[in-house]
Amino acid sequence: MRIVFATDLSDANEAAIESRTCLECLDNIGVTEVHLLTVVPDNVSSGLPGMDVASDAREALKTQRGVFEEAGFEVETHVARGTPHRRINGLAERLDADMIVIGSRGESPLRNRLIGGTVRNVARTAVRPLLVERIEKTETGHAVKKEHLFRNTLYATDFSENAERAYDFFPTLTGATERATLLHVRGREQRERGDSDPAAREQLEGMADELRDRMGIEVETNVRSGAAVEEIVAEEERVGATTTLIGARGTSRLRRLLLGSTAESIVAQGNNNVLLVPPESATPR
Repeated sequence: MRIVFATDLSDANEAAIESRTCLECLDNIGVTEVHLLTVVPDNVSSGLPGMDVASDAREALKTQRGVFEEAGFEVETHVARGTPHRRINGLAERLDADMIVIGSRGESPLRNRLIGGTVRNVARTAVRPLLVERIEKTETGHAVKKEHLFRNTLYATDFSENAERAYDFFPTLTGATERATLLHVRGREQRERGDSDPAAREQLEGMADELRDRMGIEVETNVRSGAAVEEIVAEEERVGATTTLIGARGTSRLRRLLLGSTAESIVAQGNNNVLLVPPESATPR
């Protein structure tokens, strides 16, 4: 597998890169090639005569590159100028990458923030599966929020084609996932109409049986009622999930892809790592 790992060269992103457990998780799903990318916005300069911000960034990438190489990955480094989400997604598409990895917090000395709007914009325009890795501030610096990226995966589905595409990503996690929870949130409209749960539970159990047979992992299913984002976050906490797997929604590669309120809110507001799988229309043909 080939991934693009986007970094803003901050202490927060270094914490993600230096987590041995996270690196082992990437190795366990078959990642062998890492393209380490940092983006320098066009309006950023060092402010010092004779200093080249891009050269400074290349120098700063050496330490992070060394961590990946020491862990056994093949590594190439890239420094680009421009709008971060466009450069990140553009490189992933050009390289035909299998996944993009981006930290959800951190502020670079180059003022390139891979948080908030940038993460959302990467997600909205992603043409490759995107792993949003949560990084939190600690008393001594920063650390990844949940190290075992794929060990306990929560899959949230509304049984749409986009959700099915995310489900189809499960086999890629073989070797890293030990336990999975399949969740469907029964919305308020369904509840008001008096729709029953048996059909949803039956669909989830069929998917669970397939995962048990194919991946040999422990799987449970659940149907909750209420607001989708609130119930997904509650289920993350209930089962101790380390990553939430969810499908994006979009119809155009030429315009910004709209995730849909649930996926976007989980990416922007959630506390868990998120593995977002883009719609089929976003995949190069």
